[in-house]
Formats: sequence, C-alpha cells, structure tokens
Amino acid sequence: MSTTKEEILKRMEEENVEFVRLQFVDIFGSVKSVNVSSRKLGEVLENRCEFDGSSIEGFVRIEESDMYLDPDLQTFRLYPGYSQHGRVAQLICDVVKPDGTPFEGSPRTILRRAVQRAASLGYTLEVGVECEFFLFNLDEFGHPTTETYDIAGYFDQGFSDAGDDTRRDIALALEEMGMDVVNSHHEVAHGQHEIDLGMTDVLAAADQIVTFRKVAKATAASRGLYATFMPKPLGNEAGSGMHINLRLLRDGKNAFDDSNAPDGLSEVAKSFIAGIMRHIRGICAVTNPLVNSYKRLITGHEAPRCIAWTSGNRSAMIRVPALRGEQTKFELRNPDCAGNPYLVLALLLEAGMEGVCERLVPPAPVMNNIYDMTPEELDAAGIRALPASLEEAVQAFEKDSFLAQTLGAPVAAKYAQAKKREWERFAKSVTQWEIGEYLNQF
Repeated sequence: MSTTKEEILKRMEEENVEFVRLQFVDIFGSVKSVNVSSRKLGEVLENRCEFDGSSIEGFVRIEESDMYLDPDLQTFRLYPGYSQHGRVAQLICDVVKPDGTPFEGSPRTILRRAVQRAASLGYTLEVGVECEFFLFNLDEFGHPTTETYDIAGYFDQGFSDAGDDTRRDIALALEEMGMDVVNSHHEVAHGQHEIDLGMTDVLAAADQIVTFRKVAKATAASRGLYATFMPKPLGNEAGSGMHINLRLLRDGKNAFDDSNAPDGLSEVAKSFIAGIMRHIRGICAVTNPLVNSYKRLITGHEAPRCIAWTSGNRSAMIRVPALRGEQTKFELRNPDCAGNPYLVLALLLEAGMEGVCERLVPPAPVMNNIYDMTPEELDAAGIRALPASLEEAVQAFEKDSFLAQTLGAPVAAKYAQAKKREWERFAKSVTQWEIGEYLNQF
C-alpha cells in the first residue's frame, strides 16, 4: 500500500480519485469523517486538518475544541467502484492537539498506548475477527425492515435471494481494499452471514473492523438491502457476534505456544487468558455495548453466558482451537460488532498483559457443556456469569479501576455516563411485548 505523501498523490491521479474521506471514530465507535477534494489533499497531508472536537460525543470541552486530524498514510485505501464524480478514497486519522501531540481521548490513541506498553515488554498482539451480520429487505420508503427472502441456513449456498451475492460482493470489495478475507459463509439464521478477516497487528485489525462495517452497509445498500450489526434483531433466532481471535508474539514467535506443555499452551497464554477473565465483566460494557447485546448472550444459540475457558466446546467464553505451534491462538466469543474496536482491543490487550506481568493462573478449563450445567454445578465449579444486562455491565465497568486507567478517567466517565442514560431510556420505555402481555389482562 502507498505509505508516502508522494505515492498517495500519484496514485490518486492515476486512479481518478476526486474525494478523500479523512476518517476517525468517537468513543462509541461511530464513524466521523471530513471529506476533502483531491486538490486539497496535499495541503492536508502537509498541515493536518482542523475540526471542532467539542461537537463530537465524548471528545473535549467547548473551551478545548480545536483538534486536528493527522492522517495515517498506511491506511490509504480506495473504495471499490466509481461514484458520479470519480473514485473515493479513505485515510484513517489520529486525532492530535494544536501542538501536534496525540489527543488522549481519541480511541485510536488509547489503543496505540496499549500497543506501546506491550511493545515495551517485548510483545505484539495479532488479531483476526469473525464478523456476523444480517441482510434485511428495505420497505417502500427505503427504510430497513427485519424481513428477508433468504431461507438458507448454516453454510448453505443460497440462490433464492440477493443475500449470497451481496455477501460475495462485500468480501470482494474488502479484498480489493487490501484486507485478508479468510472465508465467508451463510450463518445459522435466515438472512444471517459471516465474513472472517485474517490475523494482523492489533491496530490494523481495529482499522479493518471500522472499514468492514462501512463497506458492508454501502455494498448492501447498492443491492437494495440493509446490513445490520445489531446483535439480536430477531427474538427467536441466533444473534450476531464478533468472535475475536488473539495471538501474542515475542521476537516474532508465538508466545502462546509451548510444545513441551501437555496441552501445548504456554504459561504466557494461560496468564493472558486469566487477565481477560479477571476484568471481563467490566469489559463487557465495551465488547457488548448495547441494551440489545445481552439478548444474544443467552443459552440456546452458541453465545456464551459464563466466564470460562476451554480447549473444546463452544459453550465457553474463551475457546482454544485445536491447532498448535505457530498457529496457537484463542477465540473470545462474547463480543459483538456494535463495540468500538479500538477500545475493545485496547482493554483486551491491557487486561491480558496484566495477567502476563502478574503471572496469573486461570481456573481449570471447563470441558463440559456449560449450557447443560445447573446453577448449583456452576457455583460449585466457581464459574461466574457474564453480565445479564447493560446495566449490570456498566456497574462492573465503573467498579473496575483498571479499566478507567486503561481508557483514561475522562473517557471512562463519559462512556459510563452515556451507557447509563441508554439503560435509563430503555427502562422507561413501554415495549410491544408489555402491551401484548398485560393490556388485555389488567
């Protein structure tokens, strides 16, 4: 990929690029962008781009509003296809203060800090994600519905609607933008799909997740469909998760691998797992950030509901796949795609590294099907539950000072405040279920 100003400007001319989106995210993961014409990009790359930080949720106070976008040249990507006025490209930006120093409240800065701390200990983290989503029809006004013509199931090859072709187009668009698409397939529910991205360094992985969501929505819209990463749009169907595969490297070698251990896992791997397990209840406020997220984390659809790890079944929160050696990794199964990937990965990296530094030891792996265990059996095994609601997750988040330390106290406070307001709005609402259940009875 182009990594210098001169290379980028040359490629833009060759590819007839007319506009570039200077992109960043707020603390909730919502994509923000400033569009500049190709004629202005050289100036932006030389001097940065000013914007009003006070207008972005969770950024800065009005008296500290001047912020600048500093494009990361390695993130230059061309969007597939042509718009009416030529091609469009993107540059993902770091947010900096007027003096050029990183803005502490930027999610990308927070993840960079975590990466630097791990690097100071000799470690780098690689991440690959499995992104699930639904493709739904639009109504006559172009608004999304929860309806689909898709009647396919897990790994089916569907020919009865546009979902299969749309999933293929998304995957091809991501590959054209330089991403490693491992595979794509139909998921369990009607209208549900999955696209898996290959392992890459943690900062690039966060950038890719943001781009993936944007490309998926744009591609679906071009085919008259709506792509949603809402975790549980259909009450009686499987929800959509974002399984995160993690692999820690030291001196270019997989630090999770130990061929001399009976299970092939190093003490570093187990300590990393233990660190995440220590903090996961609070981390859930970020990995599962919506009221709706917790309607997915229930028994019956292969989503975890307990804090446990295993090298076997998929009922545990953390699963270690069978491959060992340099392929050794583990899969965190509770997150969904609604989270801010920069904050999610920063918290997981910092929690895991705390486990490594303190040489934490995780509980014994759980080999039984956790879904079949009674509350008494879970309690006897010392298996704690994940939060059952956003309210419970935010309470755990606020009690865990380590999370505030990782994110920075201002960001943590803003985040918790916003999520508590979200829960309060939900708690005050009267749902259609309540109307159907109670109106005719009382």
